[in-house]
Amino acid sequence: MTSETNPMRFGSGQAVRRVEDENLLAGAGRYTDDVRLPGQTFLCFVRSPYPHARLVSVDTATAVAMPGVLRVLTGADLAAAGVKSMPGAAGFKRADGADCATPPRHALARDRVRFVGEPVAAVIAETAREARDAAEAVVADYEELPMVVDLAGATAEGAPLVCDTATGNVAAEMRHGSSDATAAAFARASHVIALDVVNQRVVALTIEPRSVLADFDPASERVTLRMSTQMPSGVRDSVCDAIGLPKDKLRVVVGDVGGGFGMKTGAYPEDIVVVFAARAIRRPVKWVADRSEEFVSSAHGRDVEAQAELALDAQGRILALRIRTLANVGAYATGTGVAIQLLIGPWVQTSVYDIQTIDFHFKAVLTNTAPTGAYRGAGRPEAIYTIERLMDEAARQTGIDRIELRRRNFIQPSQMPYTNPMKQTYDTGQFESVMDQALALADWQGFEARAAESKRRGKMRGLGIATFLEWTGGNVFEERVTVSVQADGIIEVFSAVNAMGQGIATSLAQLAVDTFGVPIEKVRIVLGDTDRGDGFGSAGSRSLFTGGSAVRVGAERTIDKAKQLAAAEFEVAAEDVRYAAGAFTVAGTDLELDLFALAGKQPEREIFVDSTSAVSGPTWPNGCHITEVEIDPPTGDASVVAYASVNDVGRVVNPLIVRGQLEGGAVQGIGQALCERVVYDTETGQPLTGSLMDYAAPRADIIASMFRMEMDESTPCLNNPLGVKGVGELGTIGATPAVVNAVADALARNHLADRAPHLDMPLSSARLWQLMQAAN
Repeated sequence: MTSETNPMRFGSGQAVRRVEDENLLAGAGRYTDDVRLPGQTFLCFVRSPYPHARLVSVDTATAVAMPGVLRVLTGADLAAAGVKSMPGAAGFKRADGADCATPPRHALARDRVRFVGEPVAAVIAETAREARDAAEAVVADYEELPMVVDLAGATAEGAPLVCDTATGNVAAEMRHGSSDATAAAFARASHVIALDVVNQRVVALTIEPRSVLADFDPASERVTLRMSTQMPSGVRDSVCDAIGLPKDKLRVVVGDVGGGFGMKTGAYPEDIVVVFAARAIRRPVKWVADRSEEFVSSAHGRDVEAQAELALDAQGRILALRIRTLANVGAYATGTGVAIQLLIGPWVQTSVYDIQTIDFHFKAVLTNTAPTGAYRGAGRPEAIYTIERLMDEAARQTGIDRIELRRRNFIQPSQMPYTNPMKQTYDTGQFESVMDQALALADWQGFEARAAESKRRGKMRGLGIATFLEWTGGNVFEERVTVSVQADGIIEVFSAVNAMGQGIATSLAQLAVDTFGVPIEKVRIVLGDTDRGDGFGSAGSRSLFTGGSAVRVGAERTIDKAKQLAAAEFEVAAEDVRYAAGAFTVAGTDLELDLFALAGKQPEREIFVDSTSAVSGPTWPNGCHITEVEIDPPTGDASVVAYASVNDVGRVVNPLIVRGQLEGGAVQGIGQALCERVVYDTETGQPLTGSLMDYAAPRADIIASMFRMEMDESTPCLNNPLGVKGVGELGTIGATPAVVNAVADALARNHLADRAPHLDMPLSSARLWQLMQAAN
């Protein structure tokens, strides 16, 4: 059966193959670096080799005289042109009430450099090789300054300051809850569980590095910026603000994007420099990061140390939660980097558990490292990892079964809508039901037999679980779409959300099919062009529930407008007009008019609607992820041998895409648990993991069996018309604690410690081997 005879076969709820993939698989994708413009030039950055130094001078004379060089830019050049520094973390405060303390971050460094890889100069030349050769000829004179790259060093007495106004290197801090009420709860507790938890620093590692191509049009004095980004409008606004351009003088266009994971949200210093350079030489300028540049200069993720304590009564009911964290936000405290750790993570810190008494104290700490920002999950993985490690440790120390302990503390469906102690309201959720489904899917009861079989092969097997929720939304709940029904038989839908490999164009097309009832081949989704429309973009797993809801509303408004037009053609009242499957009819008559034929009768030969709509709040997807690991005692190698999960993501538009998102996210979460870690040398400040030779990225074989990812659609979201909940980050959030809990379980079952030992990720074979030797 073709889509022509059954269009709704391609509507929501169906496992439609991704419409994006045919071009990508055929090699017809169009990424920024695929674009070659007449007169195109190339830019190469000169970057600081020091973690902290005074920039005494930058000598460009030799570089300027080299073959093919068109211009060499320094921080002084940008300052003379009035280019502003990038914004910090506005709205966040220090303990004394002062604004967040962070150094001014310039597109090209002035006066001081604060991390290895910070851009100091930019060379523009006719070819990429000429730009690189000339960059090596730029002579920067540095005066080294004391530096610090880790949290212990940065917060030590007398530590060198990254920013002169950041006493103790604390950029900002926040407290949540009541210290008095929490202290009282701990005083009457039967059990107090304390655990130090570390979320190590990681890189986003997109397949496509950041890529930027600025094309200057002398006639209009306008720049078209082609780039790999998740948020075209946000980049445009930030670049225009820095350079002093009216917004209508910069157009941002995004083609295919080879992964974002949060790292490609917002503007970077490099984006500002490329646009400035194109305007300066009045020709196209391209910069594509190499892998080593990405390791040292793109936004890193995580890097949080937490001291966590849980108070429980004799029956295992949680009385209070107390957490102290230090978050390494790098050399510059960005709004995203600070908000993720001081506010967004805390929003979900109590997770699916009925905890109302909290005492949180979170600090954002400056160090001489690359700034941190959004990375898949953005604060929620750190928070969920902390609470789930606490829950398993509480079960061991109290002797209460870990499943039973969770049951006793789950928020119940009868409590919905539920407001947590961070004043965040969950609209729906059946957390115990989701866990029960996952236990059955994973055959929890059959684990002992599998563990015995592993033991016969000389392996230690462990069973891990994580029950959790997350917040999605990016904190912007409005989105704009335009819908154009065209006379040639195409419905073109533009949305400001953006594709980055997640299949959003397919899901949006399916939603258009739902409303218009036409074959999916007649729907064309257009994304990534600020001239077509503004919007927040894609971040925080918001693309479907905000962007998709906007498509639904926009499509319905288009049908309403078309009914008015059809009524005029039929010379009847609009309420007598019916619409179904691409055609209008009049009740009680044989009159009929095709939707596209109606568009052809309009002066512009289209029916056009510009629609902005909003959802009423965030979504709260949740799940239960269960893993099994095998540890090889002679080597310490840990392997994930089973992975099952049940996920409440509300209504499912495309189960293929949802499973793909869950599986891809889980691989990244497993990667953090077992292998990934950014390392800076504490003595020199140099990054030791600056390439894929040194940084252990997860591979497809990081799990030894197939994922089993199922969805529970019984509690649709009440905050949007589709009933959907965000899914893009859920797998990452659940995987990390489930895997580490499984490793802890394996060690405890084999009596390697009185209780599960302190475990620091990544749980590499070397670390586990050393830990087991120490325990023995």
